Amino acid sequence: MRQPLIAGNWKMNGTKASVERLLAGVVGGAAAIQRSELAICPPFPFLQMAELAVAGSSVRLGAQNCATEAVGAFTGEVAASMLADFGCRYVIIGHSERRAMYGEDEAIIAKKLAAAVAVGLTPILCVGETLEERERGDMQAVIAAQIDGIIALSGIAAFRVMELAYEPVWAIGTGKTATPAQAQEVHAFIRGRLAGHDPVVAQKIRILYGGSMKGSNAPELLSQSDIDGGLIGGAALNADEFLAIARAGDAAA
Repeated sequence: MRQPLIAGNWKMNGTKASVERLLAGVVGGAAAIQRSELAICPPFPFLQMAELAVAGSSVRLGAQNCATEAVGAFTGEVAASMLADFGCRYVIIGHSERRAMYGEDEAIIAKKLAAAVAVGLTPILCVGETLEERERGDMQAVIAAQIDGIIALSGIAAFRVMELAYEPVWAIGTGKTATPAQAQEVHAFIRGRLAGHDPVVAQKIRILYGGSMKGSNAPELLSQSDIDGGLIGGAALNADEFLAIARAGDAAA
């Protein structure tokens, strides 16, 4: 049984005051979570606040991105080693917004994965298709290309030290929702794609669902056999909602 991972991606949201309240709510409720692993990924300026807040709790810390390079004259970038220095365990790599807005391709993503792993971070690699790609019937081809591109550049062994997150880009902030059956179908496809390279990796890796999971739909989603947790966006900004998802993970484990 793979332990559910419920990871909150706060994106570019928060103030010092709101983050302090959110951290208090999540950390305060985490003690009641028995089976799910909880992680939060705040914006870079709040990492120190988060590091101090989660100290001594079961909540893991993560970041939303990292640089391809380890050190140097790269204005505005944040090295993976800096994230590790602030107590991060996880880092999100290849999020759909990074791909779409900042032109990140598999070559860039592979470099970021390597940079993260080199300092002991666990990447959460995101894959997924847009609405146009799904409506064309290209969902499997798009996701296969994303996975195969990383395997070609990094090798299947890279997947031994990362988590995966499936993002149906068409169901994020659009009002459209993937059904649990649709989500399970894609998760099973991803696991099967990996199994073609290494069955042990495919069985062990956690595949999170990143399509607008919330407290109301989490129980049915997390009960699917190949959905091992969630990469949570908007719902992660509300401590009660985030903890409700974690409780659904407990029930499904």
